[in-house]
Amino acid sequence: MSNFKELYNKQIVPSLMDEYKYSSVMAVPRLEKIVINMGVGEGSKDEKFINAAIKDLEQITGQKPIVTKAHKSIAGFKIREGQSIGVKVTLRGENMYNFLEKLIRIGLPRVRDFRGVSGHSFDGHGNYTIGIKEQLIFPEIEYDEVVKVRGMDIVFVTTAKTNDEAKSLLKGFGMPFKN
Repeated sequence: MSNFKELYNKQIVPSLMDEYKYSSVMAVPRLEKIVINMGVGEGSKDEKFINAAIKDLEQITGQKPIVTKAHKSIAGFKIREGQSIGVKVTLRGENMYNFLEKLIRIGLPRVRDFRGVSGHSFDGHGNYTIGIKEQLIFPEIEYDEVVKVRGMDIVFVTTAKTNDEAKSLLKGFGMPFKN
């Protein structure tokens, strides 16, 4: 069992129950899933960029990503409907907690000039998104094997009803918010 799942059950749940006066343990917000999305603009022209992104994301998450395709053609971006434009992974359960732990304890501290993540990236329904500029912050990625340095969006989907509840939940896991 992941350390973060244990942390959630033993420390975060009781502290959130005190803070928000929930009547039942089931009312306490929890992390539902983490979605990691990596846009690959050059993927429409060359398949090797998509394959490199798949390899990187698979190494980071330990799960096979799916290729996302364009829903409609956009002439300005030279994209046709059905072209591969990115890769994404949805993590749940054990994999989700393992990734969260790796992100908070190893990944984010390796970001250059890191001063904490923004506390304003909530969507109003308890979901939180951060953008990372390069995949090199993860220890699994070998610098010499990187085809192209690219960023990714990480979305934390929670069962929280408000942004404050979601922020308290993520703070409990040790998410380093700026003040």
